[in-house]
Amino acid sequence: MTFGPGAVVDFRADGAPVSAVAAGLEEWDNSFPPAGLANPQRIVEPRLQRKLSVSGFRLPPVVDENWRDKEGNPDRRTLVAARFPAWLQCPQCDRLAPASRWSHDPGRAYRYCAGCTRKLPGQRKVFAVPIRFVMACAKGHLDDFPWHFWVGHKKDCRRKDRADLYLRSERPGLAGLVLSCRECRARRSMDGVFSARTWSGVRCHGRRPWLATANETCDCEPRALQRGASNLYFPVLESALSIPPWSDALQEALGVYWNPIVSTRPEDRATFIRILAEAELAPVLGELGLGPEELAQHIEERLTRYNDDTILNIRQEEYRQFVSGTDTEGPDAREFEVRNVRVPDNLRPFFSRVVRVVRLREVRALKGFTRINPPGDDDGPSIAAIAVGEPGWLPAVEVRGEGVFLAFDQERLSTWEAQANVVERARSIDEAWRREWQQRYGEGEPAWRIMARYLLAHTVAHALMRQLTLECGYSTASLRERLYVNDDMAGLLIYTATSDSDGTLGGLQRQGEAHRIDRAATAAIRAMEWCSSDPLCIEGMIAGSDRLSLAACHACVLAPETACEEYNRFLDRAMLVGLPDAPGVGFFVPLLRSP
Repeated sequence: MTFGPGAVVDFRADGAPVSAVAAGLEEWDNSFPPAGLANPQRIVEPRLQRKLSVSGFRLPPVVDENWRDKEGNPDRRTLVAARFPAWLQCPQCDRLAPASRWSHDPGRAYRYCAGCTRKLPGQRKVFAVPIRFVMACAKGHLDDFPWHFWVGHKKDCRRKDRADLYLRSERPGLAGLVLSCRECRARRSMDGVFSARTWSGVRCHGRRPWLATANETCDCEPRALQRGASNLYFPVLESALSIPPWSDALQEALGVYWNPIVSTRPEDRATFIRILAEAELAPVLGELGLGPEELAQHIEERLTRYNDDTILNIRQEEYRQFVSGTDTEGPDAREFEVRNVRVPDNLRPFFSRVVRVVRLREVRALKGFTRINPPGDDDGPSIAAIAVGEPGWLPAVEVRGEGVFLAFDQERLSTWEAQANVVERARSIDEAWRREWQQRYGEGEPAWRIMARYLLAHTVAHALMRQLTLECGYSTASLRERLYVNDDMAGLLIYTATSDSDGTLGGLQRQGEAHRIDRAATAAIRAMEWCSSDPLCIEGMIAGSDRLSLAACHACVLAPETACEEYNRFLDRAMLVGLPDAPGVGFFVPLLRSP
């Protein structure tokens, strides 16, 4: 989801660099008809649909290579992107100007410097490159950098808004990067451009170039960011695993007929299905092996479950499925196949259940994005919209793969997290999280609090991912964590997170076998005893100024951000192995002391 609607994407056009912001969902309908969920490139996940109040999801549009029009021309549909930033710079003469003031060829996206091009032999062009400074605010708005404002034209400048500007590097660092006006000779370095204090009192213009709408009213102070900065776009994702009974093929097989059928009155539903079965629905009934009355009954049972509010707690339902002790077989194993494993004696004091997830399907839906700060609340006011209205669907991807699930022993966990030292470490992170939350949203409490068991489960997940990359050969970026933690549950799932064949060969789920998980989990915990950055790391001195982690650094537990649910926050390996002067803080200290 790095390049969803609202994200700045770099392209190459005829060898020239072009930067643009991906357009909103309206362009999916305009550029890749049919519109909405009538499009064949769609997916279904009932639990996620209910939670997000949509009727379905659409996959990222893909050109149909087999399609031909009446003249035999191939499918040339493309999604729309709006050029951003509008300001470009010549890499040779350092001139800085909007895209409209550069030379171009009709129908081409690139822009070039005519003066520098004339100096080159042959037909080579000197392409203008997108400038690296942009403006953004915490509500997701995006704007060009105010170059004329920054240079501070002199009063006698005759072309304050159209003067030629130049951005030259005169010495290292931002202080040596100087913006100047050729007309009035005004000069100013870029020193301090990324400081929040620099823009104090400046108001955001509320621009949303990815949507075809007027500017919004915004009371935020904008910030200067680099165009390729990682904090320019944080996708807000919701995901769900396809678990029984939702993992059957019923709704997917019905496709576009699902909504008309469920909209029919229950007493008329079987008759309506029978009428459809006389024509286009007959193959579907044959695929499902159901008659009209049986199909109507199955749909009624599903609708009853669908309207139950328990479906909204997606992770709680998944956790119950994992710890139920039941192996899935038959039709229920189509998208979700698990095998329960005997917990090894070495791990039994710490884990109550080990489950091999032989097959799983995850649907990840993009509901919006944030800028500057990672999302703190999936329903918070800082989430930027990816569509002008409410299209009734959201973009999503589906991942099929495998994994290993571990559930912590609740009795031992409750005893451990009641210790004073453990409570204090968790409290310090929770207070730091509360302060950050209030800085973003004002008064109020965060949507969830940081508990000791969450720090434990999260850090174990990172340690285990690092070890599994050595045991089964997966790259670190191809694994992902899924945490199940609240007052009633404590578990973690490590699974493959890529949509290609990397996670379908069985290498990861085999690590859940008793003798393999014993070796892998023990090695993962023991590896946390020592870090090359100790003693600074274990003392929490290099974990970051936000204090949302304690004993954690790149040398021990940090993972690729695509693998972590919390952007490498809320980690503390002392919760696993203890501290030099307080070993009891470590949940796994007895394991470390065993031979």
